[in-house]
Amino acid sequence: MYVTKPIPTARERIVAGAADMISRRGLNATSIRETAKHARAPLGSTYHYFPEGKQQLVTEAVRYTGEWTARSLRKELRAGPVAGLHAFLALWRKIVVDSDFRAGCPVLAVSIEEPATEEALGALAAAADVFTEWESLLAASLREHGAEPGRAAQLATLIVAAVEGTVAMCRAKRSTQPLDHTAEQLRALILATIRD
Repeated sequence: MYVTKPIPTARERIVAGAADMISRRGLNATSIRETAKHARAPLGSTYHYFPEGKQQLVTEAVRYTGEWTARSLRKELRAGPVAGLHAFLALWRKIVVDSDFRAGCPVLAVSIEEPATEEALGALAAAADVFTEWESLLAASLREHGAEPGRAAQLATLIVAAVEGTVAMCRAKRSTQPLDHTAEQLRALILATIRD
């Protein structure tokens, strides 16, 4: 029996397209017009789905990336924090390699660029929520495997920060070596923190 993936709606394609463009070009260089073109969606439907404009679309793109990543983390963390770490790193490795080092994390891109308007603060708040969720998932897994709660929270923050920074380094160096080094060190820290 074959299971087919549901065909994404035009709205979902636009959100995913925005996330992809932000990951490649950054927040300020991503426009609604270019996003519609990238998603192969009519410009009018883009404004129909996102009547508040670019900031609404960017906020949803950040949330989309956050949930997509969290879904993978939840699944892999069932096997423990080391498996979750490897999955987290593998996910970003695939993105940078498949894009020939042109794409990174849209959540990071939104976080580091100066918002063009006050309206952009919604996207920034969404990015903060995404980082918090990733940290929470990792910290919960670390606690489940014997890490002291405060240490688990600190290590989870370090993991997210290290992976995000490493993705940026991979793009700049056009190499996955930073991911390899980061994986090795974070794995060692996790093993020193848990009781499994």
